[in-house]
Amino acid sequence: MAVTYGSKRNVVGAHYGVRDWIVQRATAVIITLFTLALLVQVLIARGPIGYDVWAGIFSRQWMKVMTFAVIVSIAWHAWVGVRNVWMDYVKPAGIRVTLHVLTAAWLVACAGWGAQVLWRL
Repeated sequence: MAVTYGSKRNVVGAHYGVRDWIVQRATAVIITLFTLALLVQVLIARGPIGYDVWAGIFSRQWMKVMTFAVIVSIAWHAWVGVRNVWMDYVKPAGIRVTLHVLTAAWLVACAGWGAQVLWRL
């Protein structure tokens, strides 16, 4: 027997919810671990914190790799948050796509610049 009551609901959207939630938590954990590792490095440093001390902290390969992971994590974390804002509050599709492209380009440029600065030390 066919159901003849109610309206058919058109389900739309990309269903990013759980994945976005996991990405936000995972990137937040990476950022937190990096912050703690950097704090320990600064507390261990003897004397005034100047350029030489900062360059010394970031000259170690493991710190460069960890910093790069944080740069990528911050970009991904920001992408998820800003993309969701654009999807929720910008209704015209053309403007929303333009904002997505501009946001992605900006985040990739910032991550690239951060990596370039990091490996210049």
